[in-house]
Amino acid sequence: MRNRKQASSRQTSRRQTSRRQTLSLAIAIPALLLAGTLFYFLPPVHERLAPRLDELRTRIKYAINPPQQAVFIPEGSPLPPPSVRTATPSLAPPASPTAALAGSTTERQPPTPTLTPTPALPTVTPTPLPQRVVLEGVQYEDQHGRWNYCGPANLSMALTFWDWEGDRDVVGKAIKPNTDDKNVMPYEMQDFIAGETQGLDSLLRLGGDIELLKRLVAGGFPVMAEKGYYEVDYTGTLGWLGHYQFVTGFDDEKGVLIVQDTYIKDGKDHEFPYADFIEGWRSFNYLFLVVFPEERAAEVYELLGPYADPEWANRHALQVAKAESDKLSGIDQYFAYFNVGASHVNLLEYADANYAFDYAFSTLYTALPEDGLRPYRMMWYQTYPYRAYYYTGRYQDVINLANITLLDTISDPVLEESFYWRGLAKEALGDITGAQDDLRQAVQLNPNFTAGWQQLERLGGG
Repeated sequence: MRNRKQASSRQTSRRQTSRRQTLSLAIAIPALLLAGTLFYFLPPVHERLAPRLDELRTRIKYAINPPQQAVFIPEGSPLPPPSVRTATPSLAPPASPTAALAGSTTERQPPTPTLTPTPALPTVTPTPLPQRVVLEGVQYEDQHGRWNYCGPANLSMALTFWDWEGDRDVVGKAIKPNTDDKNVMPYEMQDFIAGETQGLDSLLRLGGDIELLKRLVAGGFPVMAEKGYYEVDYTGTLGWLGHYQFVTGFDDEKGVLIVQDTYIKDGKDHEFPYADFIEGWRSFNYLFLVVFPEERAAEVYELLGPYADPEWANRHALQVAKAESDKLSGIDQYFAYFNVGASHVNLLEYADANYAFDYAFSTLYTALPEDGLRPYRMMWYQTYPYRAYYYTGRYQDVINLANITLLDTISDPVLEESFYWRGLAKEALGDITGAQDDLRQAVQLNPNFTAGWQQLERLGGG
């Protein structure tokens, strides 16, 4: 009897101990998870660990669902290439609360920078340029130690050249508040210059060329350019990415531009051959951004010549893109057709833009091999197709393209512009709740997204 009582007592004691241990674990595990979460989001820790976690998440997702296999096929009627079709009249944008967001080189553009009155557009006086120019006063900054910090580092160099007191982190806190953001758009840089600096202004154009870069640099104005490049990424896959470079010199004898590259080793005063620079620059329609003191605006206009007129620049970019679309092949032809569409969007010629984008996506992109040539990150950096399809009433194509971009090309959907345009398209199709959800997601990703807040408040979802 005593043995049974002792055994029973021991079992009861063990059960009580087990319950206490279970209870302790039930309390300790959530507490540890909470502590770990709080520790992870400490800025210094998050900056170091976020890239590694993103890398792991990307490896897993891309192994299951390779982004090179993601293909967008427009639902609109199949169209012939723009170069062989008959011209059709362009459609004006429909009356819409978002009409002000359409039609320039930027996504949700600030008004055209207010400068001294633009002089008549002269042809540039053909004064010979020096064989070599290297601008002094450049304070080199790299992007290392931060996640996707190409934009902030380049803009900081462009500003500090003109004696702005700050660095990449000052810029980054404003234009890249979400550390997971994959890209900083040019319009975000212009917003920062207009709102956060004094005495400085900027000018953004498409369709640039090497001679124009040299002319600006020789005149004392360094230039930011947005380009594409191929690299074997951390998943071991060759892929196309976007990248800014700061042009601060040239050497005709060597045939090189002198750039500040924030990513590569020995990126300070890196020499970049003209032909290689053009090849990468093509994928962004030869976009360039010039930062300058307000009192020197007239000098910039004189150096730009006809590029001072944004419509002339867009027409010129369109002509270049059309010429390249006829003579190039493969990936370069895809970029050229995409540029045709982008230039038409900037000219508010949305129907014409659709022809180019439809052909680029459904014919040229699908013909590219999947072994790294397909630039599946394209919509991370350039969102012209959203505007073209939206302003011609092709709302389902906007949604389909955004779905592929957010779900199939990226490990974590952190592209506020894709959520923004998908939200507007959902609204147009009557899905107000879905539109509110998307716009809310856009402003959560980027709390400085003014256009997103405006549309969300208009829909009553703020």
